Amino acid sequence: MCETNAYLIQGDEKTLVMEAVDTIEPENGGVRLISIFGDQKFLKAGIHAVALADHNIFLKEQE
Repeated sequence: MCETNAYLIQGDEKTLVMEAVDTIEPENGGVRLISIFGDQKFLKAGIHAVALADHNIFLKEQE
């Protein structure tokens, strides 16, 4: 499978916010994460980096 884990960067810390993310959609000043299980989460964040080989996406809070 090609799902990824999403991490939120806050200062020097990375926090796992959702596993098995299948879809990332821009929405109203942030992003909506949708997992392969249908779980959804909205974060006021933007994409900081994507590590495709490691199946990780890093989001950074928008100020």
